Amino acid sequence: MRLPGHGHRRRPDDLVIAPLDLSARVDEALAVQAVAFGLGPDEVAVRRQIVLRHMTYPGARALGATLAERLVAFVYGMPNDRTHWWSTIVEPYLRAQGHDDWLDDSFVITELHVHPRYQNRGIGRSLITTITDSATEPRSILSAIDIESPARGLYRSLGYQDLARQVLFPSAPKPYAVMGAPLPLRRR
Repeated sequence: MRLPGHGHRRRPDDLVIAPLDLSARVDEALAVQAVAFGLGPDEVAVRRQIVLRHMTYPGARALGATLAERLVAFVYGMPNDRTHWWSTIVEPYLRAQGHDDWLDDSFVITELHVHPRYQNRGIGRSLITTITDSATEPRSILSAIDIESPARGLYRSLGYQDLARQVLFPSAPKPYAVMGAPLPLRRR
């Protein structure tokens, strides 16, 4: 439900989904990511610099889910640019599958994390559908660890399909899948 003049959604449990100044709340967001994704302090420090850099890119935006002003989940993304690091890594994998055109005119979901205590409540679904609803691009792409997981199940339920699998990022110990979906995302 949209509240007039507020630009955010209020859910029945008083959870509010609204635009997030991710640069100002980066440490709070990364604390959620650290718990949800199992990151250590060194990895959080590296990701902090990445997030701050990403938020300077044209079209980058973020949403947060707060409960009593406490951030419990966030998503951020941006229009894809083939010169960005992520695109340069995934491009050969996508090209090998005949899908490198997905790097053009796509909105990238860069990160989506929900604190484990608040998972399985539809928060991730609300965040990803809300952020992509305002995208001007006709499709969305993302990467996720290449295992059958609740996250990959969520993405599939929204219409994302595998574009490339077993994608290796230099700093990641596990392979990833790159997924893409036409926008708007499929609703239940």
